[in-house]
Amino acid sequence: MPLLRRVIGAVLRRIRLGQGRTLREVAAAAGVSLPYLSEVERGTKEASSEVLAAICRALGLAMPDLLDEVRREMLREAAPAAKLVTRLAANRGGGPRCSVGRWMRCASVAQPVRL
Repeated sequence: MPLLRRVIGAVLRRIRLGQGRTLREVAAAAGVSLPYLSEVERGTKEASSEVLAAICRALGLAMPDLLDEVRREMLREAAPAAKLVTRLAANRGGGPRCSVGRWMRCASVAQPVRL
């Protein structure tokens, strides 16, 4: 599962670049420093909700629209892992097994699988 801050940053960068705007322009409009906005976009800084709201305003983007896009991106990135766990469970008759053979619940599958 990808880190939320990295997905938020990637979505913000994609939107900014899609608008043909520079980091400098958006940082100035949002009232944040250029290095800070760069770190947010790279996913190395976790921006507060106030900072995210300011960046969204600078991009002309509603916060719910940002969050919707982040949600879609996270689901796209998580889907291959969920499919892999499901395939492993089906192929091994109960799921992958860890070296100690304990049963564990997998978060992406509704039934217990052996990890």
